[in-house]
Amino acid sequence: MSVTVPRSALADTVLDRLVVTYASAADPRRGEQMSAYMKGVAPFLGLASPARRELSRAVLAGTPHPDETDCAAVALRCWALPEREYAYFAVDYLRRHVRRCSSGFLPVVRHLVTTRSWWDTVDLLAAHVVGGLVAADPRLRADMDAWIEDEDLWVARTALLHQLRHKEATDAERLFAYCLRQSGHPDFFIRKAIGWCLREYAKTDPDAVRAFVERERDQLAPLSVREASKNL
Repeated sequence: MSVTVPRSALADTVLDRLVVTYASAADPRRGEQMSAYMKGVAPFLGLASPARRELSRAVLAGTPHPDETDCAAVALRCWALPEREYAYFAVDYLRRHVRRCSSGFLPVVRHLVTTRSWWDTVDLLAAHVVGGLVAADPRLRADMDAWIEDEDLWVARTALLHQLRHKEATDAERLFAYCLRQSGHPDFFIRKAIGWCLREYAKTDPDAVRAFVERERDQLAPLSVREASKNL
């Protein structure tokens, strides 16, 4: 599904400030190292996280709270810029303002998840943005049921990880079903995600996770079992 960048005066202001502020602090040599570490998923400006967050605060100083249209415009326009730090800015912006977005925002997030996909953006979008949208509107669980079946491993990983922060509100039956649905997946990132979401839920209900892992040990990859068992 294609998404269109909406018009937003706030996004115009934010992006104008952002590009100037980030570019002025670029460190090309560090950028090359960061790009290599991230397997060349994108070029980097070379901004260390603490410095980048400080720059982001300067960019946003005095700007009003966004609405859903503003959030979409900021995120999509950041994603269209080549350097990865702009995507990080977008993720941070959405994490901060996800409560201002409705269930209709999910297609925008799917576009972000499936564009220049890597764990550095996908995992935060899954736990903090998709998870927040589903918590606010449980009807989106049906979309997660579709995402877990998706051929795109990053969409499926997002479905696995979207309940990471739900704690006592976790739909455990759905969580376990998702883990079993993808238990035979050959990719490292899916097997790791299975173990991660189980390990995180074990902080809330260790008995349930222990019983699930013991019952389904033959179905789960050894990596998933090891990860899931770290808190047990």
